[in-house]
Amino acid sequence: MHMSDALLSAPVAIVADVVAASLLVAASVKVKKDSKENIVPLMGVMGAFIFAAQMLNFSIPGTGSSGHIVGGILLASMLGPWAAFLTLSSVIIIQCLVFADGGLMAIGCNIINMAAMSTLVAYPLVFRPLMKFPAAGWKTMAVSMLACVVGLELGACMVTLETAASGISALPAAKFLMLMLGIHLAIGLCEGLATGVVLMFVGKSMPSLLHREESKRPLNRAKYRKVLIGFGIAALVMGGLLAFFASSDPDGLEWSIMKLAGTPDIDAEYTSLFSQGTATVQSTTAIMPDYENTFSGIIGAFMVLLIVWAFCSLLMRRKTATVNPANGGNEPREGSIE
Repeated sequence: MHMSDALLSAPVAIVADVVAASLLVAASVKVKKDSKENIVPLMGVMGAFIFAAQMLNFSIPGTGSSGHIVGGILLASMLGPWAAFLTLSSVIIIQCLVFADGGLMAIGCNIINMAAMSTLVAYPLVFRPLMKFPAAGWKTMAVSMLACVVGLELGACMVTLETAASGISALPAAKFLMLMLGIHLAIGLCEGLATGVVLMFVGKSMPSLLHREESKRPLNRAKYRKVLIGFGIAALVMGGLLAFFASSDPDGLEWSIMKLAGTPDIDAEYTSLFSQGTATVQSTTAIMPDYENTFSGIIGAFMVLLIVWAFCSLLMRRKTATVNPANGGNEPREGSIE
């Protein structure tokens, strides 16, 4: 669902960029203030996992289209909504700057449509009220599918709204909306299935990760490391091996555009200094456009891991527990895992 710059006018893109930037600042403040444990390693590893998973486009039978998971519900279930939003936004930013996946002018829209709609809307309004861990496998699967569908459908609605507000005449709003909702319903069901499977696995191996927000008990260090290693290995396998078997069919957004315009690439109806500037910047930063490097999945996963880890470590650097004079000032730092 990565939008290109051709789908947006500069004013719409600028408003979206301001909204996305404001949400990123709010997320940084919330994560720094509310995090009771050191989730920085998990944010980095899960970011790498989602980056690799997004490369695995799967075909939607009978449509000629493909889809990939967004990962917002999975991230929010393990990290909480604000940390998940930061992590998924980092993935989207790296995809844009390094791999030219989505336009740089459109990056605010892509962060809102994919990261915010899933982690900050679908998760707190749908997933969390319905899902209390531990839970039966069928319930985990059903709620995961519902939340993923809601997140993707909201994102599809936002894409349609943004293109309509930009006056893109090649995409009549009503027809475009129906196509986007239909194809992303199918994609959302597939993502929900994958999300449910992963959550059931985590629920068996380390259930405390799935109710961190309710539980005050510290995470088990040994199990935590195993989870990190497991997701790290999975990211390498997906990015370095399974990505070669990904579907080459157009994704849901490209497919919808093709149905209306006859081509997945429409010409930009608006050119401005802003759009020209962002295109120039992206052409400079995108060292592996369209994932042309054989090992782009592994490289991208490592980049996400390092950048998320470095940024969040800096964010948490000054976050320490207040010293309690009653015990001689020996309280542990916040962020420790016992």
